[in-house]
Amino acid sequence: MIAVGTTAVRAVESAVGAGGVVRAREGWTDLVVTPERGVRVVDGLLTGLHEPEASHLLMLEAVAGREAVDRGYEQALAGRYLWHEFGDAHLILPPKRPHTPHCSSNSR
Repeated sequence: MIAVGTTAVRAVESAVGAGGVVRAREGWTDLVVTPERGVRVVDGLLTGLHEPEASHLLMLEAVAGREAVDRGYEQALAGRYLWHEFGDAHLILPPKRPHTPHCSSNSR
């Protein structure tokens, strides 16, 4: 599952039930996705470039790891990419797949 935006990651990860199944839900979430918490169903993230001190970077690290995020931001700086809402976007993917049992080749 590729989430489009950090809010989508929080919403989908908040709706994961037992066994890694996403169920329809409604309401607010207070979920904070960090590398320590990790992600259960999100396999990648399409998002804008956030400022280097933004808390969103912890979510990106949860999806792809610190090294990938650091490399991506180095390239963004070198390429003079634009930041935040009206800037460029990038696709964040984990270094290896699958990261959870639902992603095994047998279930795709």
